[in-house]
Amino acid sequence: MAHSQSTTFALDVLKIVSGTTIAQIIVILSSPILTRLYGPEAFGILGIFFSITTIIGVVACMSLEHAILLPKKDEEAANLLGMSFIIVAIVSSLTLPIVYFGGDLIAGLLGAPELGPCLILVPPFVFVSGIFLALNSWNSRTKHFGRLAVAQVTQSFASTGIRLGSGFAGYTTGGSLIGAQVVGSLVSTGILGGQIWRDDHVLLRRSISWKRMLDVLKRYRKFPLVDSGSRLLNAVSWQLPVFLLAAFFSPETAGFYTLGFMVFQMPMSLIGSSIAKVFLQRASVARFDGTLSILVENVFRILVIVGTFPFLVMTLLGPELFSVIFGEVWAEAGLYVQILGFWAFVWFLASPISALYAVLEKQEFGLQVHAMNFATRLISLVFGALAGSPIIALLLFAGSGLLVYGYLIIKLMFYSGVESVQAKKHLFTCFRFVSPFIITLIALKILGIGSLLLVIIACIFGLVYYIHIVRTDPQVKNLIAGFVLHQ
Repeated sequence: MAHSQSTTFALDVLKIVSGTTIAQIIVILSSPILTRLYGPEAFGILGIFFSITTIIGVVACMSLEHAILLPKKDEEAANLLGMSFIIVAIVSSLTLPIVYFGGDLIAGLLGAPELGPCLILVPPFVFVSGIFLALNSWNSRTKHFGRLAVAQVTQSFASTGIRLGSGFAGYTTGGSLIGAQVVGSLVSTGILGGQIWRDDHVLLRRSISWKRMLDVLKRYRKFPLVDSGSRLLNAVSWQLPVFLLAAFFSPETAGFYTLGFMVFQMPMSLIGSSIAKVFLQRASVARFDGTLSILVENVFRILVIVGTFPFLVMTLLGPELFSVIFGEVWAEAGLYVQILGFWAFVWFLASPISALYAVLEKQEFGLQVHAMNFATRLISLVFGALAGSPIIALLLFAGSGLLVYGYLIIKLMFYSGVESVQAKKHLFTCFRFVSPFIITLIALKILGIGSLLLVIIACIFGLVYYIHIVRTDPQVKNLIAGFVLHQ
């Protein structure tokens, strides 16, 4: 039974990963070109815009999109979807007068006056992104994970194509990067929405009514009343580095951080978020059939196996990787990645299983953790700003993040019934296997091996590591085999 569950879990994860992989390949292949067309300031403007829309986007549905997976009846979930659409329209409309009348003031406070004209794109981007979030939750509920893969690939093609075209045409501004992001989101939302309407429009039209929407809003009121505040606080704490680095230092500094964070998000988007989408659906079921602890432990083990090598390499070789791949001007972004590496790994482990907040309806605990996150990050970044050093700010940021996310993992394991000794065992086993690769890279770096050769050797080690995992790890081997057989 456990083997069957883990196999179908991986099947759904791999369906998403297949699309995410293609989307990430497009981003990876285009990044060395884009970083030579657009400067750090342009990426800084994009980062600030994305931070603003991310914060608003978290409350675009008032967290009702997370409740869509929970009801046993599809009719109830359909009304949650309908209510999510209504809330998205209200929230995005409220942002319009703010950016129209106060856009220049906001841009000035953030030390990025070039951002002002771009802020008019905030309302449509929030609306489209919020609709996509709600549709994505419905899509996860109906287990049509292949649809999401198609949406991800088309978004990547559209946004990357526009960015490259604008760059080669000489429009190398933050506005070009932002416009491409908006168009890409619009395309992917349209494709996902069209597929869902084609297959589910009869159910949706038959089920949704004003009375039922108000009923489900009352039933799941904890999500907008507690969970949305918790997630808003978390989103603000995530975006603090971009805002404060831009305001206290410069948009260029924010641009270095933005690119570094984008690199961290690649393994997160490729594996972590794909696992999270399937995990939420599976955990909602496992909670009632008594298999939640097995599911959580299996997911944690997979995250450790997949994430250990790339995050350790980025921590060790950040400046070398960025200089070779993105150009010498981006070496400072690699230094930021080096500083944040261990924190990013712990975040990678915690993020997918944090869906347990919603599943176990422990929104109050989520609010507590997010409040801790916000307070410690704000204090860390302000102290760094007072010291006049973005390096000190990020060192303090990383240290506080390690403590908060370590605490989060321990508590979530406890709530789901996983013994801490098992989690430690998985970590120790993986670190023991990776250590010869990392020690060799450290020795080569001390010997002064050139950056290009060092990066090539690291890539070869990574290939060997993942081939070994696929060939020797029984769980991974069976899961991959199951995926191939189902094609």
